[in-house]
Amino acid sequence: MSGSATGTAADDVAATPLELLRVEGLRKRYGRHDVLSGIDLSMCAGEVVCLIGSSGSGKSTLLRCLDLLERVDDGTVWFEGVDVTDPRTDPDVVRRRIGLVFQAYNLFPHLSVLGNVTLAPRRVHGRRRGDAQEQAMALLDRFGLADKAQAYPDNLSGGQQQRVALVRAVATRPRLLLLDEVTSALDPELVGEVLAMVAELKDDGMTMLIATHELSFARDVADRVCFLHAGAVHEQGDARQLLDFPREPRTRDFLRRFHAR
Repeated sequence: MSGSATGTAADDVAATPLELLRVEGLRKRYGRHDVLSGIDLSMCAGEVVCLIGSSGSGKSTLLRCLDLLERVDDGTVWFEGVDVTDPRTDPDVVRRRIGLVFQAYNLFPHLSVLGNVTLAPRRVHGRRRGDAQEQAMALLDRFGLADKAQAYPDNLSGGQQQRVALVRAVATRPRLLLLDEVTSALDPELVGEVLAMVAELKDDGMTMLIATHELSFARDVADRVCFLHAGAVHEQGDARQLLDFPREPRTRDFLRRFHAR
């Protein structure tokens, strides 16, 4: 009997999701304005979490703080079990394991698509040029961009540029991918191709924290949704449950105003 009990316990431990990210009491202020006023958030490996909320609620600032592009005023960010908000932390080391895709595509205009995608794997991760190019071409082919490998960003549509930006982030094999309103600068007819790519990355098991205003996409793709209000997580829960049956009055009001637009 003891052998059976031990086996069950081992199975339970093996099935326990690995916590990849934990944010405790995160605060960020500009002057006298608190943009983040005490964010608490955790994510497990392989989980997809969408951040929703009005403009100014702190979604983009939170992502920039997690990537250490913004200095945190208070609180702690644990990533892979390490306090990355410790002043002794080297931000470049952390960013090697976190990918961030902005609203703007931020591709290097003087580099081809292939040059953009292979730059970080070669310069930051030390991969050989041939290996980096082989991996880049495999990714570009998978996401329908192989024929654009030698093109320059100015010759691509907005949707193509954003997909290249996603491929560039994925090419570094990040443990966590942060997406900041990646469809907000796109024409409506181009949004679908980018969201389809994000959905495919979810199927691959990519851990993603996504700031988005595409609520139908969040409902279909996210494991959890966090509603940010006044710089804090006001409500969070299962994506469909929160978006269809929110508990908090502020969440209900946001969703009502959003759907009325």
